[in-house]
Amino acid sequence: MSAQIDAPERDDPQAIAVPNPPPEADLPEIEPIISDDEFEDEVPSLDTDDPEFEEPLESIEEFERRIAAEQADADPQEGQSAPLGDPALADGDTVEEIGDAPIRDAELAAPLPPLEQFEVDPVEFAEAESDEEVVEVVYSIQINGLEEASEATETNMRDLFDDLSALEDGDGEAANVAQVSARLTEDSALLQRILASEGWYEASATTRIDRSTEPSGQPLTAVIDVIPGPRYTFADIEIDAPPTEPPDLIRDNLALQVGEPIIAARVQGAEAQVAVTLPQTGYPFAEIGQRDILLDPETADGVYTLPVDTGPRSRFGGITTTGDLAFDEEHVETLARFERGELYDSRLVDDLRQALVATGLFNTVSVQPRQSGEPAGDGTEYATIVVEQEAGPPRTIAGNVGFETGRGFLLEGSWTHRNLFPPEGALIARAVAGTREQGLSGTFRRSNAGQRDRTFQLAAEALRADYEAYEAFTGRLSALVSYESTNIWQKPFTYAYGAQLIGTNEQDYDFDLQSLERRTFFIGGLIGQIGIDRTDSLLNATEGFRVTALVEPEGSLQDGFTPYVRARLDGSAYFSPTDAITLAGRVRVGTIQGIDRFDLAPSRRFYAGGGGSVRGFGFQELGPRVTLDNPDFDPDDPDESADPFIFRPLGGRSLNEAAAEIRYRFGNFGVVGFLDAGQVYEDTVPDFSNLRFGAGVGGRYYTNFGPLRLDVGIPLDKREGESSVAVYVSIGQAF
Repeated sequence: MSAQIDAPERDDPQAIAVPNPPPEADLPEIEPIISDDEFEDEVPSLDTDDPEFEEPLESIEEFERRIAAEQADADPQEGQSAPLGDPALADGDTVEEIGDAPIRDAELAAPLPPLEQFEVDPVEFAEAESDEEVVEVVYSIQINGLEEASEATETNMRDLFDDLSALEDGDGEAANVAQVSARLTEDSALLQRILASEGWYEASATTRIDRSTEPSGQPLTAVIDVIPGPRYTFADIEIDAPPTEPPDLIRDNLALQVGEPIIAARVQGAEAQVAVTLPQTGYPFAEIGQRDILLDPETADGVYTLPVDTGPRSRFGGITTTGDLAFDEEHVETLARFERGELYDSRLVDDLRQALVATGLFNTVSVQPRQSGEPAGDGTEYATIVVEQEAGPPRTIAGNVGFETGRGFLLEGSWTHRNLFPPEGALIARAVAGTREQGLSGTFRRSNAGQRDRTFQLAAEALRADYEAYEAFTGRLSALVSYESTNIWQKPFTYAYGAQLIGTNEQDYDFDLQSLERRTFFIGGLIGQIGIDRTDSLLNATEGFRVTALVEPEGSLQDGFTPYVRARLDGSAYFSPTDAITLAGRVRVGTIQGIDRFDLAPSRRFYAGGGGSVRGFGFQELGPRVTLDNPDFDPDDPDESADPFIFRPLGGRSLNEAAAEIRYRFGNFGVVGFLDAGQVYEDTVPDFSNLRFGAGVGGRYYTNFGPLRLDVGIPLDKREGESSVAVYVSIGQAF
């Protein structure tokens, strides 16, 4: 922050003031030391008749040569050797500005010995050197006079000083007293800067080093005595800018008031608010100039002046694209939430930039306004929106690995061309290879299909699943239109609707035959889903709630048409009493109406148990089940360790689940304690009876794309055939 402070001039310490007596003063008569006659008698008279009197003076060169000759011819004094070399000059130069001294010492004319023969005797000190090691100086810090200033401001100036102090950085130790003194000088200037940033522009700081009463003089005390002086306030606030619409736009958004202290952080924050507000209210080309604060030491206040160049008031004009294009201007207009002629708002421009980034099709992309000079009425002009594109690689290879008790390992891989059918027409090939699942799928997906954030998708997949509940070979064709959240763009409201055709051959237990039988099912149905999301994060929510409702009207197409409806409601809530602790809860209820369980394909029934359901149990382990002979059990083998029976889940037509978690995070790591409950029922309405409970702990490692999750759970009332311990590994929280 620049400021002009009028300081008094210092007197010249070299000047000596001599008083002048007034001219009318009467001075006493002073008797002369020597009379004029005696002075003239003592001065010899000049002999003007001497012939040398009229001769010209010799030059300096002639004078130097004459003196050198006289010195060379002179007899050496007692103890002095005769001069050597040329009697005129020692170095043979007969004309020099300053002559060389006569060389009278023969050693001076002797050649220097070789360097390797040059000997130097070591210097001997009067006192022997001490063998004791140098001991570091220990010191403490004392600041006097800062308390009153600290009480008058919201800023903890001592904490700020401690963060930046050279003395504090030294941890109370220094190599010597001089180092302590240097740090002390630096910190005194730091304190003055801190005080000035809070309005004390005339603060002074003096320093000293106090020694302790111990014989060693340590520890030292580095003392800074502070005198804050008066605190400066705003005497006036002036805006130097052209007229705006509305008239007081700048002043109303400059959060500074006459009479309040001149605090640097508040000044910078107020100016930043103006710089943000102007582009949001029709001034995209506004520039904030360099402030000026003129301080008056006599009144301890200052006049603040802020120059602002608002530029033309503007409305949205056309959109143009340049660079290596991923798609054209027409698709950019689909992503934009503004229309031509609307008053310019930088928030809508930022929104467009985020939407372009969310496509994943760019290495870099920028969105900037440009003056067009085209009038738009009401004293405004159109601003052209320039989108600078640099298309990135359109292809992506991705993978995902997970593990879950009862489901085994799961490895997924996918290949995606995100812009094979521009604009944003993606082709996705996906493969699944797991302990219990294997499959292939192909998907065409059009993002931002005719409307911002709307996705159209066609998919075909073939899947083999071999679970404890059923074994199935399934083919599926589906079409879906959706409006959903992504990792970059979380939406408060989502929806999806579509249709699907399913053909599946599955193994199911036939109660009439008392055996497992394979049956084929053909299913056609519709999909409808809505969601409300008021959480603060898609993958790691700490505040808010979510509610999702799914309704699937379906019909069994074999042996006629049997309609039924599958419906499910999910809700979760999150609360964080501290920054490190989050309390989370989840509930789920589901029902299938209009069909008997046996007529429903096993893969379309409800199941519970697993990492996304009731932890502590294996995948699909809860609910009605049937006991079957284990075909792998050999009663004649004495070493047989397998169970003679297996328990096969049958699924149901209703379910209920609940879960509670306490999450504690420290840095990039976290721990979780959880308690889950749930059950599946044969009836169409859950009755919340016979609930099963599982509990456990988990670990989290937080990354920039979401937490990595490892949960270990156990059933609290384990039954025969159920897992003793269940382990779950995945990405993202359990809910």
